[in-house]
Amino acid sequence: MKEKITIVKVGGKIVEEEASLARLLDDFSRIEGAKLLVHGGGRSATKLADRLGIESKMVNGRRITDQQTLEIVTMVYGGLVNKNIVARLQAKGVNALGLTGADMNAIHSHKRPVKDIDYGFVGDVDQVNAGILAELIHKGIVPVLAPLTHDGEGHILNTNADTIAGETAKALAEHFDVTLIYSFEKKGVLKDADNDDSLIPHLNEQEFKDYVADGTIQGGMIPKLENAFEAIHAGVGKVIITLATAIDGTQGTIIEK
Repeated sequence: MKEKITIVKVGGKIVEEEASLARLLDDFSRIEGAKLLVHGGGRSATKLADRLGIESKMVNGRRITDQQTLEIVTMVYGGLVNKNIVARLQAKGVNALGLTGADMNAIHSHKRPVKDIDYGFVGDVDQVNAGILAELIHKGIVPVLAPLTHDGEGHILNTNADTIAGETAKALAEHFDVTLIYSFEKKGVLKDADNDDSLIPHLNEQEFKDYVADGTIQGGMIPKLENAFEAIHAGVGKVIITLATAIDGTQGTIIEK
């Protein structure tokens, strides 16, 4: 029987506000057994860019990463946000290790090809080095992954944190019984985005397609759920989308085949 592991992805809004970050790290530190944290940090990157007079360009909610922006996100994601989380987990007795995809070749990616939009230095994941991550985890180390990868040719690439969480979960499914938790500001997947009580407690793939077709599910929730279903098909035991204050695995929307 495989050892259980909980992978939690937390969005930038949660890690950038003191009260929500403190609660999240308290709850994460209480998760028993093996665990791994993936974080965002987009708002902090935007704030620093503004202070430096660098324009942040977004298309359909996705950041255009030119050379200046790459420098900003590398500093913020791999430095400020990541090391703040690591230091605070250490204070709670969690032996955390902050990593980008470049560290120990943890996550290899390629620069996204230019089609209709040139996203710049944005990476699409090719491979997660599950062996090295599993080795760390078996030694009692808790990886904290920043949303940065590398192309093997000396270049850091900005990479979507949801994708990193999904790809890492899929890769680690060979070694562990994986529960993947996407945590954010809502109770889970909602039928009505303005009604927190309209939670969809369970969601299978056909229901997902139907909800997308009728407009119930839209925007950034679509790629999040696509990542979730890909993870399930790749052997991840359970995917949950839930509040950042409910990462114990008992609440939210449970994704099923």
